Amino acid sequence: MLSTHHSYLELLLSRYQNIRQQTLSICAPLTPEDTVMQPMVDVSPPKWHMGHTTWFFETFILAPHVKGYRLFHSQYAFLFNSYYNSMGSRVARSDRGTLSRPPLQDILEYRRHVDQWMEKALQNEELLKNEEITAAIELGLQHEQQHQELLVTDIKYILGCNPLMPIYHEQQNSVLGEFSGKQPQNTWLTIPEGIYTIGYQGEGFCFDNELNPHKVLLPAFEASSCTVTNGEYMAFIDDGGYSDFRYWMDEGWALVQQHQWQAPLYWFQQEGDWYHFTLHGVEKVKENEPVTHISFYEAQAYANWSGHRLLTEFEWEVLAQLHASPSAKGNFLESGKLQPISASFSENAPKTAHLLGNTWEWTNSAYLPYPGYSAAPGALGEYNGKFMVNQMVLRGGSCATPESHIRCTYRNFFHADKRWQFTGIRLAKK
Repeated sequence: MLSTHHSYLELLLSRYQNIRQQTLSICAPLTPEDTVMQPMVDVSPPKWHMGHTTWFFETFILAPHVKGYRLFHSQYAFLFNSYYNSMGSRVARSDRGTLSRPPLQDILEYRRHVDQWMEKALQNEELLKNEEITAAIELGLQHEQQHQELLVTDIKYILGCNPLMPIYHEQQNSVLGEFSGKQPQNTWLTIPEGIYTIGYQGEGFCFDNELNPHKVLLPAFEASSCTVTNGEYMAFIDDGGYSDFRYWMDEGWALVQQHQWQAPLYWFQQEGDWYHFTLHGVEKVKENEPVTHISFYEAQAYANWSGHRLLTEFEWEVLAQLHASPSAKGNFLESGKLQPISASFSENAPKTAHLLGNTWEWTNSAYLPYPGYSAAPGALGEYNGKFMVNQMVLRGGSCATPESHIRCTYRNFFHADKRWQFTGIRLAKK
């Protein structure tokens, strides 16, 4: 038992160090000026992300549980608290881009300070016998992985708003490459009617919004084996999809007119061809890659135009239960490509592409609590529950999601107009 516990502590320390280093690696290509930018309210400056994820460990583990720990700076709680009302006042979300001070070097020193104390704590066997503390540490690691994805998408938006459209990092062909194999024809997968269990089951980590497991009755349905490609979405554009109100929900149509949407975010036309900004620079849009950076309204309009519909989140989870497999995954953060990849099937490959990774898939389900849901007491209870209104559920993860962070029951959620995440479309037959 002691040996098992010791191995667990070694693994936890290693995970902590690797996850914290991954955040720094994501920010490494940036200039100090890049780390302060906030071109829209949804985007947080990279410097703030680095400070906030550090504040989380300081606030919920070190300060309350580690003897002798002193706060790095008395004002950092005000600067780096995100939305935890239980933890006091904070800088308004829209004002995070005003934080020219503290300088980046101070934030990096803050991270080093907290990491040194956390590494000591993670070697304290007596401290980690407390299940409340180990649960808070695990949540902190999962929380930082969420912010790693936000870092990638926020960095892309920051650089994409720069008139120079600067390259985040060059593609490494030996790592990224192009897909090989035959481009598959999209097929329809039949899911039989049945009573299915939805929600997380098991002993490992999950967020509270994945609980409690419960039964749902689903009629038989047919789901697309692949997500919608850029080429398929171009056909929607060419057919006047952005100029025909019949395909759109009223709020979506108002946004199309207000913002003059004509294509997914980052797309622009040049000499009759579509190009888009990527983290590797401006590239011509590849027709066989999954369409991404679209809002729920655009996903819904495309589905209406195509004569199909979006899956519900329950349908998506059952589809994943039956068809997700390691060989059917798309890109994750670790690949370094930071762009969805094309599907390619061989004779022996699964017939479902990229249910996990590549693009988050909009579902036609509102973000609501599962039956019997109960938020945790205290500040950590604010993590998910208070956002269960006016948002739509997305499933599956993206090319910016850490692979160890995703699972079939994971519920992401955003407002219906959001486009800066790697969001895409999988269809179901009506």
